[in-house]
Amino acid sequence: MKSEKEKMIVGEEYVAMDKELAAERLAARQAIHRYNATEPEQFKERAQILQQLLGTCPKTAFIEPTFRCDYGYNIHLGKAFYANFGCVMLDVCPIAIGEYVKFGPNVQLYTAAHPLDPEERASFKEFGKPIAIGDKVWIGGGSILLPGVTIGEGTTIGAGSVVTKPIPPRVVAAGNPCCVIREL
Repeated sequence: MKSEKEKMIVGEEYVAMDKELAAERLAARQAIHRYNATEPEQFKERAQILQQLLGTCPKTAFIEPTFRCDYGYNIHLGKAFYANFGCVMLDVCPIAIGEYVKFGPNVQLYTAAHPLDPEERASFKEFGKPIAIGDKVWIGGGSILLPGVTIGEGTTIGAGSVVTKPIPPRVVAAGNPCCVIREL
């Protein structure tokens, strides 16, 4: 029998109020609180916190405070990743981000989803879908990526976009819902 954590990570329906998951969310929030409370020159301390919190965090990855996540261990950053202020990554499922990816301010990634049926929602059951972002992607400020989205290598997502479906490689895409504007 799978634990609630095992079900969560693979995208099956799970109970979010599970004791193990609640303890892990609290530990992540404590680490994020320390991260966001660092002084501007405390680069080494920030790097140490992220390397302990995240699933994969190369030394060349950098996230400006404030940053928020659910668990941290489901976030996998590639080399030379940069996120500007206000980044949110709700990582109930894996978030895989390629190399040389850049986020503008207030970019939000949501792997968490909830049942549409109100009675099911009231049962505290949730599910998730992973997010994958290819190498050399730029995501403009204020963009939101919904559960299950993939962004192809070399793509640019315009500021304020709401990405609801996969976006192919080497395109410029923008809007709500986000759609391809032109190929590169």
